[in-house]
Amino acid sequence: MSQKIVILGSTGSIGTQSLKVIDCFPQKFEVFGLSAASNIDLLEKQVRSYKPQFAAVLDPQKAETLRKRVKDLCITVLEGDEGLKELASMESATVIIVALVGFSGLKPTLAAVQKGKKVALANKETLVSGGELIMAEAKKYNSILIPVDSEHSAIFQCLRSGKHEEVSKIILTASGGPFLNLSAAEICHVTPSEALNHPNWAMGSKITIDSATLMNKGFEVLEALWLFQLRLEQIEVVVHPQSIVHSMVEFLDGSIIAQMGLPDMFLPIQYALSYPERWDNRYPRLAFNEENLNLNFMPPDKKKFPCLDLAYQAGKIGGTMPAVLNAANEIAVAKFLSRKISFMQIPELLETVMCRHKLLRSSSLEEITIADEWAREEAKKLSSAF
Repeated sequence: MSQKIVILGSTGSIGTQSLKVIDCFPQKFEVFGLSAASNIDLLEKQVRSYKPQFAAVLDPQKAETLRKRVKDLCITVLEGDEGLKELASMESATVIIVALVGFSGLKPTLAAVQKGKKVALANKETLVSGGELIMAEAKKYNSILIPVDSEHSAIFQCLRSGKHEEVSKIILTASGGPFLNLSAAEICHVTPSEALNHPNWAMGSKITIDSATLMNKGFEVLEALWLFQLRLEQIEVVVHPQSIVHSMVEFLDGSIIAQMGLPDMFLPIQYALSYPERWDNRYPRLAFNEENLNLNFMPPDKKKFPCLDLAYQAGKIGGTMPAVLNAANEIAVAKFLSRKISFMQIPELLETVMCRHKLLRSSSLEEITIADEWAREEAKKLSSAF
């Protein structure tokens, strides 16, 4: 019997790659629902190709436009936040792939978890902002969360080599982004187009900028904190420019288990869908005997990339501080992309917002949302003075 798949964010990078993975296993999967924020041109093509029963569009006006375009099809088009939540919690859906960008992933993920769904999570901001809430609800409703990020998928796979209490630490690898070899003075003058030119990965603009600032790695630290139930001091970051070793786990006896592969997302997406099984495929393989393969590792330069330390600080403070960091970062990245602030003003803005936040210890959705909204407004107000 085929699994019925819902992809939240099907028109983005992870969403489109997820559909390609599904194409490789037509007998195992049925596309049950798709969603987009506003790209209804691509969503319409996907709908006509995969014939899902449901689609959801965050923008209500564009949802109505899509309804008119696909009125010849037997499909229900949902809209807005409520539409995403409804799609994420459909009774007949088997797996929910959360490939949304930013804070928008939290509420649909929560809705899926509270229905006991298997959730393939590619939206790290969900656990950054609401990790305590999501993990508590997942336990309560017996929901399975499987990471899709290449680093967390690697850790998830490596952890099968031992027991949780045998883990000494996990080691998240970072490519270092496009500015790894620039000096601190040179980084001050980089442009959005330069920051979007990632050396190894093809991703959306938001995550690509986060990779350039190392905030993406900081968010992965906070995500790992909840996903793997670890302490901050058990999570280490190393720069690995080749992006071949996706991450590692060190056990108490000193053994280090690494997960390796080419830098693409097909394998982690497939593993999230096939877990606990492994399926044969025709993806390109890493060939040690055919390539001059060099693997380098180095510590991150926290002076050039202060966002990483800000994430650790948010994790130590806890409460609503990670949600504030995430929200302020979404605004800061948008301001940088529109050339309203410079690259190095991103961490400056984040630190200022964090310092002004009146911490809330509650992990309720209401408190998280209040902190998120406050941080966005504060970041907008402060950035106008930069």
